[in-house]
Amino acid sequence: MATPSRKTSTPGPLASKRPLPRDPSSEVPSKRKSSAPPAPRPLQSSGPFVEGSIVRIAMENFLTYDVCEVAPGPHLNMIIGANGTGKSSIVCAICLGLAGKPAFMGRADKVGFFVKRGCSKGMVEIELFRTSGNLVITREIDVAKNQSFWFINKKSTTQKVVEEQVAALNIQVGNLCQFLPQDKVGEFAKLSKIELLEATEKSIGPPEMHRYHCELKNFREKEKQLETSCKEKTEYLEKMIQRNERYKQDVERFYERKRHLDLIEMLEAKRPWVEYENVRQEYEEVKLARDRVKEEVRKLKEGQIPMTLRIEEIEKQRHNLEARIKEKATDIKETSQKCKQRQDVIERKDKHIEELQQALTVKRNEEHDRQRRISNTRKMIEDLQNELKTTENCENLQPQIDAITNDLRRVQDEKALCEGEIIDKRREKETLEKEKKNVEEHIVRFDNLMNQKEDKLRQRYRDTYDAVLWLRNNRNKFKQRVCEPIMLTINMKDNKNAKYVENHIPLNDLRAFVFESQEDMEVFLREVRDNKKLRVNAVVAPRVSHADRAPSRSLNELKPYGFFSYLRELFDAPDPVMSYLCCQYHIHEVPVGTERTRERIERVIQETRLKQIYTAEEKYVVKTSFYSNKVISINTSLKVAQFLTVTVDLEQRRHLEEQLKEINKKLQAVESDLIALHETNKRLEHKDNELRQKKKELLERKTKKRQLEQKISSKLGSLKLMEQDTCNLEEEERKASAKIKEIHVQKAKLVTELTDLIKSCTSLHIKKVDLILQNTTVISEKNKLESDYMAASSQLRVTEQHFIELDENRQRLLQKCKELMKRARQVCNLGAEQTVPQEYQTVVEEYTKREEEIEQLTEELKIKKVELDQYRESISQVKERWLNPLKELVEKINEKFSNFFSSMQCAGEVDLHTENEEDYDKYGIRIRVKFRSSTQLHELTPHHQSGGERSVSTMLYLMALQELNRCPFRVVDEINQGMDPINERRVFEMVVNTACKENTSQYFFITPKLLQNLPYSEKMTVLFVYNGPHMLEPNRWNLKAFQRRRRRITFTQPSQ
Repeated sequence: MATPSRKTSTPGPLASKRPLPRDPSSEVPSKRKSSAPPAPRPLQSSGPFVEGSIVRIAMENFLTYDVCEVAPGPHLNMIIGANGTGKSSIVCAICLGLAGKPAFMGRADKVGFFVKRGCSKGMVEIELFRTSGNLVITREIDVAKNQSFWFINKKSTTQKVVEEQVAALNIQVGNLCQFLPQDKVGEFAKLSKIELLEATEKSIGPPEMHRYHCELKNFREKEKQLETSCKEKTEYLEKMIQRNERYKQDVERFYERKRHLDLIEMLEAKRPWVEYENVRQEYEEVKLARDRVKEEVRKLKEGQIPMTLRIEEIEKQRHNLEARIKEKATDIKETSQKCKQRQDVIERKDKHIEELQQALTVKRNEEHDRQRRISNTRKMIEDLQNELKTTENCENLQPQIDAITNDLRRVQDEKALCEGEIIDKRREKETLEKEKKNVEEHIVRFDNLMNQKEDKLRQRYRDTYDAVLWLRNNRNKFKQRVCEPIMLTINMKDNKNAKYVENHIPLNDLRAFVFESQEDMEVFLREVRDNKKLRVNAVVAPRVSHADRAPSRSLNELKPYGFFSYLRELFDAPDPVMSYLCCQYHIHEVPVGTERTRERIERVIQETRLKQIYTAEEKYVVKTSFYSNKVISINTSLKVAQFLTVTVDLEQRRHLEEQLKEINKKLQAVESDLIALHETNKRLEHKDNELRQKKKELLERKTKKRQLEQKISSKLGSLKLMEQDTCNLEEEERKASAKIKEIHVQKAKLVTELTDLIKSCTSLHIKKVDLILQNTTVISEKNKLESDYMAASSQLRVTEQHFIELDENRQRLLQKCKELMKRARQVCNLGAEQTVPQEYQTVVEEYTKREEEIEQLTEELKIKKVELDQYRESISQVKERWLNPLKELVEKINEKFSNFFSSMQCAGEVDLHTENEEDYDKYGIRIRVKFRSSTQLHELTPHHQSGGERSVSTMLYLMALQELNRCPFRVVDEINQGMDPINERRVFEMVVNTACKENTSQYFFITPKLLQNLPYSEKMTVLFVYNGPHMLEPNRWNLKAFQRRRRRITFTQPSQ
C-alpha cells in the first residue's frame, strides 16, 4: 500500500454515548493495511436510526487515508481533530459516496483529485440504514481515467441508479440546507432569497411542495403568454375593424365611380394601359428567361464542385505516388551502392589474380634467363677447351695471373651480387608502384564520395561551399586548427543512422565552420562575411575538450529498453567538432533505440528520466512541469536524412594516405639504392675492366694456353654458381594456381551476391517504373479534369454573360414599364397616391376577406379567454395547496429561529417575501437578524454582517430546520470558526439540545477545536481524528487496557 511522506490520518469510530470528559476511551484510532475494500457487514444500530441515516463510512486510498472505517451514531456526531488530519475528508467521502459532484465541496472539479497521491485507485463505501435491509453504496475511483465504478450491495450498477436510490431516501448532498461543506460555508450567506426558499422546500417541505411551486411558476408563465396573446389579438382585431371601416368607403366610391365613368374616357384611358400591359408581359418573359439562366448558372457551379473535389483527390494521390517513387529511388540508390561495393571487391580480386600471374611470369622469365646464361657459359667453356687443345705452353706467370684472377673473381662476384641486388630492387620497385597505383585508386574513390557531399553542399548552400574553397587556399592565415563545415567532417559509421544526427543537429550548425580559437574565427568572418559578402556560420569549440566525456548512464543499463548506442558513437568527427557537439547538443547523453523502445516508451520515460530519446522513427523530448511536477513528453517523426547518407571512412582514407606516403618513401629509398647500386656496378665494371686489362697484359705474356685455362676455370665457377641458383617452377605454379583457385571461389560467391543485388535493383526499377506509370496516368486524368473544368468554366462565363445581358434587358423593360405607368396615370388624371381602376376590384376582395378574418379572430379570442380563465382557476387551486402549507412552514421556522436568537439576547426572524403575489418565481425566504439592541433588524447578506454573525445566523437557521427536516442526516463542517467564544458556546448548546432529541435526523458537526466545560449529551457520538508517525495498528489497540492505564495514572497522581 503506497503511503505519502506523512503518516496516514485515521479517525477513530466511536460507539460511546457518554460525555467527552468522562470517556477518554473515545480516542480510538482505526487503521488497516489491507489494499482490498472491506466486505460490507451489517452494523447493529446503537439508537433509533432514521430511514437513510449513515451507519458506516469506509475509505481506501482517499485523500489523507490509506484504509479507514467510521461508524457514526444515530443523533449528533461530533468529529474533532486538528487542522489537516482529515476531518473534511470524511465529509468529502459522504458527498462523493452518495453520488455528489466534486464541485459541491468547492475543492476540485475532478473526482480523480480525491484519490490519495501516489495511488492509482481509491474507494469510498457508505452504508445507509433501511428498515427493509441496509443499503451499501460503493464508489471505486480510477485516477488515470478519472472515472468512477459503482456498486450497490457489491453488485455493479450505474451512477443513475445510485442517484435514484439516494433521492428515494430524500438525501440531497447538493442542498446547502442539508449538506454544508467547509468550503461552502461562506456561500450559504450568499444565497438569494429565491435560492434559500428552493433549498428549504427541498430540505424540509413535503415532496409535493417544491413540485407545486414549479407548477405554479410554469402556470404563471403560460398565463402571461396567454394574456399577451389575448391582448395582441384584441389590438389586432380592433385595427382590422378600423381598416375595414376605411375600405368600406372606398368600396362605395368604386361603385359610384363605375356608374359615372364615360365610355369614351374609358376607351381613351385604356390605350396607355394596353401599351403598359404589352411591355409588362415582355418584362415578365425576360424575367422568366433571366431566372432560367440564373438556375442554369447555379447548376453549372454545382457541377464544378465534384470536378474540383476529384482534382484535389487526384492531387493527393499524385503526391502519395511521388513520395513512393522517391522511396523506391532511395532503395535503388542503396542497392546500387551495395552493387558498386561488390564490384569493387571483385575488381580487387581480379587485380590480385593478375599480380599472382605477373609474379609467376617474372619467375619464369628469370628461370629462362638463367638457363640461357648457363647454356651460353657451357658453350663458351667448350669453345675455350677446344681452343686450349690447340694452344702451346708459355712462360710461367701463373702466380700473378692467379692473383689477378682471384681479384677478378672477387670483383665479378661482387658485380654479380650487385646485379642481383639491382634485379631485386627493380622487382621491389615494380611491386611498390603497383601498390601505389592501388592505393591511389582507393583514395580517388574516397575523394569521389567526398565530392558527393561537397556537391550537395554546393547545390544547397553555395556561400558555404565558396567559403570552404577559400579556407583550403588560405589555411596559413590561421594560428590553430580550423575544421570545415560539420556536415563534411562528420563521417557516419552506418548511413542508416544519418537521420538521427540530422534530426538532432540543426542545419545552421551542420553547415558551420568549427574553430579552436576565437581570434581565428574573427579573422575568418572578417574575410568571408565582410569582404566576400558570403552568408556562413561559424562556432568555437570549447577550450576544454568534451569529446571523450563519459555519459551519465552506462549503455548496458539502457539496453533492456531497446537502446543500442548513444548518438556520439554513430559517427566519427575531428576532436573540435566532436567536443562542440557534446557540449552544445549533449550527443554523448542522447541514446538511440529501436522499435522495441517505442513499444515500451511510457515505461522508458518513467523509469529512465532521459531528456531526449530516439526510437526507430521518432524523437521524444521529455520535460518536467515547473508548477505541477508532471512529466510531459513531445514526440515528432524523424525527417529523412539529406546530407550525411554518403559514408566516407576517413580513418581508412588517412590510413591509405599514410600508406601512400610510406610507399613513396620506400620508392625513394629504392631509387636511391638503385642509383647507389648502379654506381657500385659501374665502379666494379671499371675495376673489372682494369683487372681484365692487366690480366690481358699478363696473358699476353703468358701462353695462350694459360689464358684459356684461366677462362675455363672462371667460366666453370660462374656456371657452378648459376646452376646452384635454381628455382622450382612447378612448385611456384602449383602455389599460384591454388591461390588463384581460392580467389575464384571468393569471386563466385561475390558474383552470386552481385547477381542477387542486381535482381533486387531490377525489381525496384520495375516497381519504380510502375509507380511512374501510375503517376503519369493520374497526371493525365488530372489534366483531363482540369481541361473539362476549364471548358465548364468557359461555359459558365458565357452563361453568366447571358444572365447579365438578360438582367440589363429586364432593368430596361422595368424602367419602360414605370414610364408607361406614369403616362397612363397622367392620361387617367390619377395622382401618385390614387389607385388604378382595376385595383378597385382588389379592394373589394380584400374587404370581404378581412370581414371573414375578423369573424375567425373573434372566435379564437373567445377560446383564448376561456383557456386563460381555466389557467387562472388551476393557479388558484395549486396556489392554495402550495402557499398555505408554505406559510405555515415558514412560521414554524420563524418561531424556532426567533426562539434561538432570543436565547442569545439577540433578535431574528424569518418571513416569506415577495414583491408581487402573482410572480411565483420571485418568492423567497428573507432572514433578518439583530445582534445589538441599539440597531434595527437587517437582512442577512454577505456584506452587512460580520463573518461570525453570518456563521451564527447560518447555524441557527439550520438548527431551526433540524426538527422540521425530513432528510435522513445533515452535515455542517467547521461553521464555528468565525464565532466568538460566547456565541460559540450558545450555539453548541443549541446544537446538542436540538440534535439529541428523539425522532430527529442524524447530525454531523465537524470542528477542529472546542471550548472548555461545554455541555454534552449521552446521545452524542464523538469521533476523534488523529494523525502522526506513531499511530498504533488497529489490531494492537486495546480499549480495556487503555482504560486500566488511565485509571492507574489517575490514582497515582495524588500520591505524587
